[in-house]
Amino acid sequence: MAKARSKAPRSKGDPGAGAKDAPPADEVEVLDAPPDDADDDAGPTADDIGREALADVEVSDEDLDAIETELKRRSRAAPKGSTALARRDPMGAYMAEVRQHPLLTREEEYELAVRWVEDDDKDAARKLVTSNLRLVVKIAHEYRRAYQNLLDLVQEGNVGLVKAVQKFDPYRGVKLSTYSGWWIRAYILKYILNNWRLVKIGTTQNQRKLFFNLRKQREALVAAGVDPTPERIAKELDVSPKEVMEMERRMSSPDVSLDAPLGSDDGDGTRTRLDLIEDDYADPEDNVDAVEFKSLLKDKLLAFGADLEGRDLEIFRDRLVSDEPATLQELGDRWGVSRERARQIEKRLVLKLRAYLQQELGDAVQIALGHDV
Repeated sequence: MAKARSKAPRSKGDPGAGAKDAPPADEVEVLDAPPDDADDDAGPTADDIGREALADVEVSDEDLDAIETELKRRSRAAPKGSTALARRDPMGAYMAEVRQHPLLTREEEYELAVRWVEDDDKDAARKLVTSNLRLVVKIAHEYRRAYQNLLDLVQEGNVGLVKAVQKFDPYRGVKLSTYSGWWIRAYILKYILNNWRLVKIGTTQNQRKLFFNLRKQREALVAAGVDPTPERIAKELDVSPKEVMEMERRMSSPDVSLDAPLGSDDGDGTRTRLDLIEDDYADPEDNVDAVEFKSLLKDKLLAFGADLEGRDLEIFRDRLVSDEPATLQELGDRWGVSRERARQIEKRLVLKLRAYLQQELGDAVQIALGHDV
């Protein structure tokens, strides 16, 4: 049996209320940068974000009726020649299934949650999930303009709901719907970001922030009579101007296949964009030669250093081959001589090393000591 948790309640304004753990880093980052900047075809507006996620949410049959009515209004007729009266509606079938799972009272939810936390009762967890499936539908419907396939959003939201049930703590005095809203939105927003384009454009926290807020911030600056330059937008969003310009370029440019043929005046349609990309990779043979030469050079340096002693050994070890070379002043202080004298000792050793390597490896050797060979 699981160990009982503290029953001290938290304020409903606490984002962590009701949680064993906060949402993981990816989800938190997405929630910190909700998709305010996209237009009707690209992403939700500020009204879609629902910063009121911590408020108690009740999704009734009337709410589902309103959503279903809107979906039917936008549905298209069946294809010509089909015997069906309308296209198959998988979302409608799913919502009919959702209606079969009634809402729980607060007392019922608490009892089931305690059974799940204390006794690992899988049936109780299943009831907690199914009773909140309509909440997922409602939240996913808010993002219908960001992604056309509502059922995909519902599926991702359901994953967030399951995660919320796993993390839920009934002893915090907060309803499951209040807490699960964070997880549901997090998974939906993450899915939208990952699937907004064929090529993923938000791979860092700053890129995600720009993806969700760039257009909103630009419009806010225009409304305030301020020129929305990349520098000003970067200052408002705490990112670099380079990142702003890069995201503007990414979001304004459509996905283009590198294998798509290019039109040409000579009528040759076999060339593609991939043919125009410069290959800056080194020749494999050159890479092999470089690796072998570096290995040989390393062996020769070790052999040269094995015969050194005194100040020559210290210069070789602490300055010429060290990852963090000592300064001439440090060596001079160590020996009780001037910096110039230390430089003279180093120069004499470098000339000796150059002569040794030329004798062993020939004129092909290039010594990276700041001296010409």
